[in-house]
Amino acid sequence: MKVLIIGGTGLLGSEGARALISRGHQVKTLALPPLPQGAPLPEEMEVTFGNFIQMPDEELLSHLKGCDGLVFAAGVDERLEGPPPIKAMFDRFNNLPLERLLSLAKSAGLRHAVICGSYFSHFAGAWPELKLAERHPYIKSRLEQEAMAFSFADESFSVGVLQIPYVFGAQPGRQPVWMFLVEIIRKMPLATFYPSGGTTMVTARQVGEAMAEALTATQGGQAWPLGCVNMTWKDMLTLFHENMGMPRRPVITIPGWAFALGTRSRQNRLKKKGLETGLDYNHLADIMTREAFIDPAVGCAPLKLPPEDMKAAIGDSVRQCMDILHGRVQAIGMKGE
Repeated sequence: MKVLIIGGTGLLGSEGARALISRGHQVKTLALPPLPQGAPLPEEMEVTFGNFIQMPDEELLSHLKGCDGLVFAAGVDERLEGPPPIKAMFDRFNNLPLERLLSLAKSAGLRHAVICGSYFSHFAGAWPELKLAERHPYIKSRLEQEAMAFSFADESFSVGVLQIPYVFGAQPGRQPVWMFLVEIIRKMPLATFYPSGGTTMVTARQVGEAMAEALTATQGGQAWPLGCVNMTWKDMLTLFHENMGMPRRPVITIPGWAFALGTRSRQNRLKKKGLETGLDYNHLADIMTREAFIDPAVGCAPLKLPPEDMKAAIGDSVRQCMDILHGRVQAIGMKGE
């Protein structure tokens, strides 16, 4: 199979390329420059730099021609801040470009597509009482993205959406997404204060394997909720502390209402600046105080994801954050492709 990856030089896209190539597939990518310094990209992957959003249909079709599969490992996530309505920016950078891409892919005769989505879509269905789509623009956009993507699926064109949770693992030369949490911890005196609850997680390598497997395993339109390891916030933060060089630092569990005070204060600060973000901080505590766990049997097992050392992956992510903060290594920031 010949596969085009949108965003193949990023942490997840490069792992997807590696997994596909190891299975004998041909891979090429459209990606934004620059390449992260020292990143071990697969030598067999053909790299073309460019912004696919700005490409005319004819140019995009030339990249899709001759391909059998498409992997969309690009876009922006919930951390995006901008003027209201922020959902318009998610539509602009995620949904509308993907809709055009899927339409062109199907017209070019591709038979398989896999899209990197969010586990928030899974929990929007699992926790209807939280009204996640109503309250959080990013989650609403992800649900709309899934519905749009599945509208292209039929017996000749499969569309799989990976509902991706917290991802750990480091790519040399690129700033991990976990920089924000490392910086928050460093600013707290003596202890880390966090609510009860927890999350499911995967490694970057497991996401890459999921991309490769889902390309052929998906039938019609199908969502794959990924979650290989479930961990409480306290256990996760304890691992952060160990890799930040503060193994004795305690994690103090605070009540949800106390956490909500802080997040609502941040929402007010954003509003004063005329900004919104993908998750409404007024309702963030509703999510963060829950155990956002996913049974591995639901997605990871059917996709045959290999076991990984999650503690080691967390360590890689956190230590790279510390190296960047201390100026020991240079890295480019995370970005949408």
